[in-house]
Amino acid sequence: MSLAVRLGLSSAGIALMLAAPGLARADTADDSAEAMIVVNGHLGGYRIAVADATKTDTPLLDTPQSVTTLGREQLDDQAVEQLSDALRYVPGVTLGQGEGHRDQVVLRGQSSTADFFLDGLRDDAQYYRPLYNTERVEVLKGANALLFGRGGGGGIVNRVSKTPVRGKAKAAVAGGADSFGAWSLAADANLPLSGALALRLNATYEDFASHRLIYGGHFAGIAPTLAATLGEGSRLVLGYEYARDDRTIDRGVPALGGEPIRGFDRTFFGSTAINRGTVDAHIARARLDHELADGLTLSLAAQFARYDKAYGNVLPSGATATTVTLTGYASTARRSNAIGQANLVWKGMTGGIGHTLLAGLEAGSQLGGTTRRNVLFATGSGGTAASATIPLATTLALPATSWSGLVTDAHSSVRTLSAYVQDQIELAPFLQLVAGARYDHFRIAATNRLNGAATARSDGMWSPRLGMILKPRANLSLYASYAKSFLPQSGDQFSTLDPSYQSLEPEQFRNIELGAKWDITPSLAVTAAAFQVDRSNSRVSDPANPGFWVLTGASRVKGAEFSLAGLLTDRWHGSLGYTWQEGEVRAATSAAPAGRQLDKLPHHQFSAWTRYDVTARLGLGLGLVHQSSQFATISNAVRLPGFTRLDAAVYYSLGERLSLQLNVENLTDTRYFPSAHTDHNIATGEPINARLTARIKF
Repeated sequence: MSLAVRLGLSSAGIALMLAAPGLARADTADDSAEAMIVVNGHLGGYRIAVADATKTDTPLLDTPQSVTTLGREQLDDQAVEQLSDALRYVPGVTLGQGEGHRDQVVLRGQSSTADFFLDGLRDDAQYYRPLYNTERVEVLKGANALLFGRGGGGGIVNRVSKTPVRGKAKAAVAGGADSFGAWSLAADANLPLSGALALRLNATYEDFASHRLIYGGHFAGIAPTLAATLGEGSRLVLGYEYARDDRTIDRGVPALGGEPIRGFDRTFFGSTAINRGTVDAHIARARLDHELADGLTLSLAAQFARYDKAYGNVLPSGATATTVTLTGYASTARRSNAIGQANLVWKGMTGGIGHTLLAGLEAGSQLGGTTRRNVLFATGSGGTAASATIPLATTLALPATSWSGLVTDAHSSVRTLSAYVQDQIELAPFLQLVAGARYDHFRIAATNRLNGAATARSDGMWSPRLGMILKPRANLSLYASYAKSFLPQSGDQFSTLDPSYQSLEPEQFRNIELGAKWDITPSLAVTAAAFQVDRSNSRVSDPANPGFWVLTGASRVKGAEFSLAGLLTDRWHGSLGYTWQEGEVRAATSAAPAGRQLDKLPHHQFSAWTRYDVTARLGLGLGLVHQSSQFATISNAVRLPGFTRLDAAVYYSLGERLSLQLNVENLTDTRYFPSAHTDHNIATGEPINARLTARIKF
């Protein structure tokens, strides 16, 4: 679809909606009082005062770290359906390309494909996470090992699922389509089955399309959840989710002259026959909350997940002014996770001192297997080669392809057992201390099925946390915190354990943070923080013993961030954030020498989303995302240009049950490159795109 047509569609839609009489927002203040979900700490607008991921229902004002929450209301206003799209508006978060088949985030300079959680339990497989069954997204920044275990050096991302509520039966259906041809349909029903039993059912279907010449696919998901009240002070929630993702694997464009290549933003540098990925995910979970006594609660949670994934891709590995070089591979991954967690929380007083004491146990088992084959390209002499250099064109003419034998066939087993304790101590109304520690016993065993080599390693790691909160006023807190996390040298996916790594201690992360939080009103909050993350025990080749490693590598990220979220007036919702960061390698690692700048770390980020209800029947939205330039990889050879993207929205309601909204992304049609995986796998940002959504409530 041409730019003129897209602009025409956007303008016509906005004009039509502005001219329509008697329209109002479906989610008015009165309606939100009867919301289908009870959200702890939800104060209206875009502000949520409590994060479930803290495990103790502690107000964010009394949490000594920076936390960003995105509630259902904001997600709907922005019309986002995938986690990666929602995270673009979180200060301090940048996105990796994820090779076109998975979520990958960079939090405070630390890249991860595994620091994702679902209702506080690890959800670390490599796939794209949907939001149709999500009530809110929580981003806890800084080292988080005390509550979540390994990884989380820069932060973690937690999705909080929708759950049933007792009371009136309610249902909603939403459908939308955009100017690229993508469309989706979602349903959400809350069904009280008795006075103590309720069912929540969410389902969705999404059909993908984009500005790229070749792109498509679909996602389907269904998530039933049953909640039962088991007498006074007890609640059981049982949930299951099945997700099926089938999409084109798009590795983006190559670089030329130290920047993304020009003139080929729509070109597909892949194979229509090979570049496809599928994921089947089954996630079953259970949670029991029981009040043992006044101020004493026990929470038991369990999750079993199975992920089956297969994907193949041809991808660019270099380019000149007239040619592009391609390589490729295909992979399968199978994983099953079983996790059990118990948390005991006591809130009380000892000698006039208040306590919120958390004691927890967690055990986990992860089994996985991976395979890989390489793409072989036909050569003019009748043979094959692992790469092909072909003429650069808008539509590429690829040579015939075939497959190598297996180059990877590995099986891994991970066992974890953890215990942790944390005490939030109120010494006085104006002074609180947070102190705790976690011990993780971690064991990985891996087998290379191609040569029979077996490797294993066990680690026992302590992860402390210490914080102090000073409250000169009841609605103002100043805090300082220190936290430590770790990551085994096998990486965050643990699919293999290289024999040369099995003798190496885990990497370590230390986070120091100073901050302030101010609840200007009960529904409007400001947060500011300065932080430093030090990563140590990074690998570097041992100059005295070629083929071996020593743990002398180190990097540092330091920065500051500011955010505001909530209701500026009873009609004006706002969320904005700014982050300044810089990071460098301080001691040579296996990836880069000392002095090299960290990648995917723009110095400046700014994001803002605001909605203003002009009348009781008409709302307008405006969003802005800005990132300064950043390096694509640690090589520092390719720089992604800085960009500013402007988004807009118009909202109406047709009575109490039907509402419409039009979201226009990239209103100024800016050319930008939001993320990369390698120097020659660079994602291209979508040009202007309009999406019309209708929501019906029953």
